[in-house]
Amino acid sequence: MTQPQHQVWPVVRLLTLGILFHLTYIGTVFDCYFTSPVVHGMRPYVFPIRPARRLVLIVGDGLRADFVFSANATSIVPGVPELVAPYLRNVIEERGAWGISHTRVPTESRPGHVALIGGMYEDVSAVTKGWKTNPVDFDSVFNRSSYTFSFGSPDILPMFERGAVPGRVKAWTYNEEDEDFTKDATELDIWVYHRLEELLRNATTDSVLNAQLHGEKVVFFLHLLGLDTTGHAYRPHSKEYMENIIVVDSIVRKTEKLLADFYGDGETSFVFTADHGMSRIGNHGDGDPDNTRTPLIAWGSGIRKPIHLQIPEPTDEYNATWPFQHLLRRDVEQADVAALMSALIGAAYPVNSVGVLPDIDPSEPGYLDLGAAELAQAGLVNAMAILEHYRVKHELKVQHALHYTPFPEIDHLDPSGLPASSQLRAIENDISSRQYDLARMKLIALIKTALRGLRYLETYDRTVIQVLVAFAYTGWIAFCAIALLAPSKLGSEQMLSVSHSPVMSAAFTTLLSVLWATFALQHSPITFYVYAAFPVYFWHEVFCTLWQSRRPTSLITARSAVKIGATVLSAAMALQGMVSAYGAREIWSIGFAIIGVVWPFTWRSEVRSTNKLLRACWTFWCLTTAVFPLLSVAPAEDLSMMFVSLRIFGIVSDIFCSMWGGIFLIILASIVTFWSVRSLQAKKGLPLLSQVLGWVIFFSALIPPLLPFDHASTDLRLLSYFLTFGPCFIILSICAEGLFYATYCITLWLWVRVEAAARAPGPKPNQSGWNPGGLRTEDVRIALFFLFFVQVGFFGTGNVASVSSFYLEPVYRLVPVFNPFLMAALLVFKMLSPYVMLSACFAVLNRRLNMPPFALFLVALALTDGMTVTFFFKVTDTGSWLEIGQSISHFCITSLLLVFSAGIAALGERLIGDAHGAKSKDNRYSSDAYMTANME
Repeated sequence: MTQPQHQVWPVVRLLTLGILFHLTYIGTVFDCYFTSPVVHGMRPYVFPIRPARRLVLIVGDGLRADFVFSANATSIVPGVPELVAPYLRNVIEERGAWGISHTRVPTESRPGHVALIGGMYEDVSAVTKGWKTNPVDFDSVFNRSSYTFSFGSPDILPMFERGAVPGRVKAWTYNEEDEDFTKDATELDIWVYHRLEELLRNATTDSVLNAQLHGEKVVFFLHLLGLDTTGHAYRPHSKEYMENIIVVDSIVRKTEKLLADFYGDGETSFVFTADHGMSRIGNHGDGDPDNTRTPLIAWGSGIRKPIHLQIPEPTDEYNATWPFQHLLRRDVEQADVAALMSALIGAAYPVNSVGVLPDIDPSEPGYLDLGAAELAQAGLVNAMAILEHYRVKHELKVQHALHYTPFPEIDHLDPSGLPASSQLRAIENDISSRQYDLARMKLIALIKTALRGLRYLETYDRTVIQVLVAFAYTGWIAFCAIALLAPSKLGSEQMLSVSHSPVMSAAFTTLLSVLWATFALQHSPITFYVYAAFPVYFWHEVFCTLWQSRRPTSLITARSAVKIGATVLSAAMALQGMVSAYGAREIWSIGFAIIGVVWPFTWRSEVRSTNKLLRACWTFWCLTTAVFPLLSVAPAEDLSMMFVSLRIFGIVSDIFCSMWGGIFLIILASIVTFWSVRSLQAKKGLPLLSQVLGWVIFFSALIPPLLPFDHASTDLRLLSYFLTFGPCFIILSICAEGLFYATYCITLWLWVRVEAAARAPGPKPNQSGWNPGGLRTEDVRIALFFLFFVQVGFFGTGNVASVSSFYLEPVYRLVPVFNPFLMAALLVFKMLSPYVMLSACFAVLNRRLNMPPFALFLVALALTDGMTVTFFFKVTDTGSWLEIGQSISHFCITSLLLVFSAGIAALGERLIGDAHGAKSKDNRYSSDAYMTANME
């Protein structure tokens, strides 16, 4: 039913405002918890020692620590040698120091390399700004070298070359087209070694290059991307990944020999590590422990020899198979590696770094082969560099913050020098009097204090944002409640334009002005001004509406107060259950059991007796769909499951109207997928014909929904949308995703019929206004069901810990060459495909219940913020890496799903349209006769 424009306009305004608000407030999590740590104006401090003339940094991109250190790789992947990294293991046992380097989220290549080489943890949002360019300029070990010669990926090397002194960092990269996930990725690593060979060979005839190579503070950087590419394509627990580790180990051995032959002076240090690990399903990005634990092995000039322990280190489930319990293991934070490398070549400490030299603490031997006096001097430089970093941020805060309270643990008595100057003088006196261990103990304590001070400054404004967020989300909930439950006398014409009390308007205007003036004095980011505007506006509208009604209780009758209270309590419990489900996937299955088995018992007796077949079908498909959240999130590739889903597509099509065009595309997609998978598994690459056919099928399947449906019934439309994404799901599936899509869509189709059949009779809503009695308390339950289906559609076959849990293998059937944005687009398309059916079914349900357009969605939109604000206050940048990664992912996913829900509702209205002649057919949906007729 089409409403007049003056009645629809308020709904559009409310939707637009809601989408704008939620899109804007996604940024609060980054402004609050993950702001950029980069500031400028620090003075550099140089390490006073030079244990080595040159440094070789080798990064095995995507290398898991446990696979390098394991004593029996055959137990992990049958058919591979017991030792996949024999040379590196020999270094650990005979010549070097080792440990675990703990990374931070996001566990991606860009922030991992920034931490390793720059010594700082880039703000989380920087990973979305591209790998090759710098959102901000930051200092690095490469920039503090005399020359750095780097070889590897075009996605990593350019950002360090462009961010350094011109000409100081030289980079050799292969072409982007070479990053082919369907081919042998070890060729990328071998290419890197050959370029290093070529460089040294050219130096024999190039005197300038030879002089550069023989200078001090020279750095070689070998970025070995093959492991990351192989892990994505075949997963870490594969023969291909293990064989790639063997190649990397060989390259490390040959690189050391090559440089030893070239220099012959024994003054080269080697550091081997990884930027991030790799999860079991071949992904990274989140806080999975397998992503955050990387190997760190150092040897050569300036590095200590292995330290044998009298009492072996205790083991746990993670390191039980490692044979190094008798050797001292020194774990570090990833940013500490930058401090270690700077100390090895006697370079200036990167000014943006927060890394701590692992050797400062006298109670824990680190990596350097230096005396106590030298370590104390190195620790003093480390402390002064971090205090210099603190000084600049402290002065910026003094200039901008109103009523600023300095960090109480650091003295600021000497404004012309470093903070904690009295402590520094005391440490210098200890070093002069040769009390080196005492000085080092004081230094490690001072550095920890300085790092706490940096964190204090970086989180100084956090409370302001948290308060704004709390008032904004609660204000939006209240704003929606007022809009949805406003009495009919306000009418649609007055919606969002109620009469404003001059006194109240002046009060809220003054409040906003005070907030903006405070932000201006503090030089706050422009986003703060926007964040403040939303809660002020929402609460202003709420209070003005209540003021106009004169009696707030007029919005809720006394008769319905108890029912509304029970509904609110039930909704809160349901929302918190969904919050818990983000950490325990089985809760989604429990939810299906509740709505499929328990809820039908609450129907009126006449509804249960007249819709037995409908009820049985609803229960069966709910329980069938409930199986998927219980399945493993790391399945193996299984083509047989694809053919099971193919059979279901065919049965559904045959039952309802025999749309054989869609079935033909599904069959063709299955054949092409089978061909592609066999070729990829045989390592023959992706055949060009299968790639072309895959894309043709992919786009051809999307054509039917674009054709006119003026005379089609609603069921025919829903079937068309259902079959449209069948081929796409088969091409982009690895196991049971297509089967999940089929059962999910059937459950949605049944939901439309079940809701209409179970709805209690009531007065017919008057469509002349926005909500003159059209909404009931039971509509809250329908909105909660909608939110449940939104989230199950997203996480039915994935891990709710993070988006990165969705595996990449199927993407290679269409895009074999590394293209992060196109690959991400295909993954997003796959994840969002089920929502076409959800949007269409939700629109049909909205109409069959005679609800105003978007009415049910607006109820859902208000409810979901109960989850969003919960996840916001659960976000943390401390604790375990898994907790940090999940907390970020949960908030972002919830916020984006909420915004996406608006698109679902709008898409549904567009897809269904005004089905000509369909209304009379659709009105039969609640009867068993209709179900029987469609199944015969």
